[in-house]
Amino acid sequence: MPLSSDEHIGTRVRIARNAAGLTQVELADFLNRTETWVANVESGRQALDRFSVITAIADRCDVDVVWLLGQPYRLQRGGGRLAHAHIPALRTGLRRAGLILSGHPGLSPQGPPADLTDMRRRSRAANAARQAADLPKVATLLPHMIEDLNTTLLFAHDLGRSDVLRLLVDAARTARMALNQLGYPDLAWIAAEVAAGAASQLDDPVVKGAVAWDRCGALLHQASLKDTVAVADAALRDLEPHATGRDSSNEAVSLRGALHLRCAIAHARGNQKADAWARIDAALEDANRLGEGWYDVDSHTVFGRGTVAVHAAEAGVEVDQPDTGLKKVPAATVGEVPSRERRTHYAIDEARALHRMGKSPAAVQKLRAAAADAPYYVHADPMARALVSDMARVGVPSQKSALSGLIRHMELMH
Repeated sequence: MPLSSDEHIGTRVRIARNAAGLTQVELADFLNRTETWVANVESGRQALDRFSVITAIADRCDVDVVWLLGQPYRLQRGGGRLAHAHIPALRTGLRRAGLILSGHPGLSPQGPPADLTDMRRRSRAANAARQAADLPKVATLLPHMIEDLNTTLLFAHDLGRSDVLRLLVDAARTARMALNQLGYPDLAWIAAEVAAGAASQLDDPVVKGAVAWDRCGALLHQASLKDTVAVADAALRDLEPHATGRDSSNEAVSLRGALHLRCAIAHARGNQKADAWARIDAALEDANRLGEGWYDVDSHTVFGRGTVAVHAAEAGVEVDQPDTGLKKVPAATVGEVPSRERRTHYAIDEARALHRMGKSPAAVQKLRAAAADAPYYVHADPMARALVSDMARVGVPSQKSALSGLIRHMELMH
């Protein structure tokens, strides 16, 4: 099943290596690999399916990791093009939000203030689309909603201003996730900063911690691993008084666990195995404290035992311990996590783990089922695309038809 030469990541590795003036031997030495391994990656004969390795190459060659991943990738069929079509309007709304939050003089409303009851309804709809992994719908809803919030914020007086700010925090955080997944890391960072700007005016430690969680998400997509840990640890210090002792709240404990998971992925992508598993253990302790049925959908993190299992699976792939990652959270019920986005993320990493463990037929089936449930999320995900490319290269005879369907829907053949 030949794939077009400009689709696989190896082509971009070769471009980056040449631009950095490195030989294959020099890059191989830096990665502790062989010259043959680098040559096979660049020719598409060797998979490059771990963020930890991709991050190392991006750092050494001084290129953006998102470019190396081939994002943003615009699927030409279905909702893929629709999602990207709304990005210019979303960029405008976020830029205007930043100006308003900074108190820039001379800004005028674009229309009448929006009804807050209606804005809450629209916010719930956007969050539901986010958790449903429906990125085209999220991208459709956000631009008008953020602009309406901008206008309403200009009208708001002290009494109702905090309500508008909370809605703006929520909308900007939803935008951050969608923009990361669509492949716009710089704009995702702007969304995270809009959320932070609104949160700073609320003086609510839990809201600020939630915004730090989103900042970490934006930083992870840009492979800023040390910054991710620094931001998360600062937020954890601020949260600690609210997550321990007699006056602790479940929301603060949940957010603490979610921040530990951000750190776990940063450590895993930096190939720091012990630190990654220690953070997973810390998050699992918080999840167990909250109980089996706890999932924090309202704060976007959907933190709970199943979500710890989601992150453990990804960490296991990154540190080359896939079996450990899949078994790290005993009796986890990922299927009960109330977020299709989180369940889909797990399915992609479970498929990556299965392929790495020599169970490629099961990996194909897992990925095909995930794509049927959340097609755009799976078809445009860079790690899912890398996995399918590698399985196409090595072949999975017993799943030839299913694999061909994934290749076709991911538009990996031209």
